[in-house]
Amino acid sequence: SQIPFWIFFFYCTCEFRVAVPFIHSAGCSSPPPSNHNHEPKPQPTVYFKNLPEKLSTMSDDNDYVVESTDAGASATIPMEAGQIKKGGHMMIKGKPCKVLNISVSKTGKHGHAKCNFTAVDIFTGKKLEDMIPSTHGTTVPIVTKTEWEIIDIEEDGEVTLMDEGGEQKTDLNLPTIPEGLGDEIRAAWDDGNNTVMVTVQSAVGIEQIIAYKKESN
Repeated sequence: SQIPFWIFFFYCTCEFRVAVPFIHSAGCSSPPPSNHNHEPKPQPTVYFKNLPEKLSTMSDDNDYVVESTDAGASATIPMEAGQIKKGGHMMIKGKPCKVLNISVSKTGKHGHAKCNFTAVDIFTGKKLEDMIPSTHGTTVPIVTKTEWEIIDIEEDGEVTLMDEGGEQKTDLNLPTIPEGLGDEIRAAWDDGNNTVMVTVQSAVGIEQIIAYKKESN
């Protein structure tokens, strides 16, 4: 006898539903289409040529110079040339100086009066000069002076100093400038028989004994 058509159709449908999972598990299914739209695009390579290693801190017309050393950066302050007074301090050619005289020229065609400075290096006594427009900037060293008592003087001139708090200092020698000052200090101390106080001047990372005073015992 013949099988009714609807039974045959139902049987084939069941067989297909059972067969599909086995086909997928056997790796016969087609892989999902790749999405090429999300692939990262290659980036162009950029090359830099002839870049300066360090940017200059000096203006084109040399009006301002920013100190580049640690000592200079922490031990100087900016100031307009017209604000500097006679007897004050300023940096000239990288040296800390004391201003002896200032003369101001008449206003020129560009509208700037110029200050002519005559000064001396506070450590060497060398005379230096500079001319700066009054409204332009320069740098002023922070100068400090401290008092110390001489504890010892070595044959090579190295001195041991002590302040009022008992702190000792052993990194200075007797001064060689001005000539003869070091010999005067040694003679005044007299191998420790006298109490001698010295003045130590400090600026832009440099220290030097600049004066002394013999105390009465």
